[in-house]
Amino acid sequence: MRALSRLAVRIPLLIWSFIVVFPLIWMFIGAFKTNAEIFASPWALPQKLNFHNFVSAWSDYSIGSAFANSLFVTLLGTLLCLAFSIPTAYALERLRFKGSEILLNTYLASMMIPSVLGWIPLFFLLLKFNMLDNLWALSLIYAVSHIPFTIFILISFMGNVPKELEEAAAIDGMTPYGILFKIVTPLVKSGIITASILNAISFWNEYFMALILLQEDSKNTLGVAMDLLKTNAQYESAWGVLFAGLCIAVIPVIIFYSIFQRHIVKGMTEGAIK
Repeated sequence: MRALSRLAVRIPLLIWSFIVVFPLIWMFIGAFKTNAEIFASPWALPQKLNFHNFVSAWSDYSIGSAFANSLFVTLLGTLLCLAFSIPTAYALERLRFKGSEILLNTYLASMMIPSVLGWIPLFFLLLKFNMLDNLWALSLIYAVSHIPFTIFILISFMGNVPKELEEAAAIDGMTPYGILFKIVTPLVKSGIITASILNAISFWNEYFMALILLQEDSKNTLGVAMDLLKTNAQYESAWGVLFAGLCIAVIPVIIFYSIFQRHIVKGMTEGAIK
């Protein structure tokens, strides 16, 4: 009976894993094939490894510059989000002041508002301040848009830090900022890593705000560049180049997630204790 129950669980998981992984494998295989090989036999293995598609996608279709732009906005947006969220989460969790509950509920409620409702007002706001087509402004928008989510995660971790540690540090003469950055922040490292990973993946894959707020092709992020490459591939039959571009966009996420997968699981588990 136990063996049958295990099979009943594992077989659907294996089928689902195959459904998810097979398109990725097909994409990687297609990236090394010429257009003639793709049209002749889409499911066959390439006759030889052809790296021309990757070179063409990187240089001819500006995937290289888009990769650098996405890397910039992802790193900067993640760092800015942490810089804003860590002190805010600590203040809302530890410093009880008039209206703190209302402020916290406002942050949490803002997570339920669809981001699409703010795209048009945000466009005209940036237009007024002459901040359109600016990667720095896009990074700031990414950071601000994920502050409520990051606060939601960090508060659960900060609530598990013993207050006695902070009181002892205060007695020793440590300032509130010292307590935050030297005592509390190291103890909630798992939460910070978890929030950073989830935010970074979201920023890396973001498409619509980059499409609306960036105008010059040289400043396109990977999402926008891949959409343009898809259109070109459709009319130029550059399917191998399209697969190569997709591999360039997907590989960093796969590597990043594989390295930090344990931290994500650990962080989400620890954060669920409260």
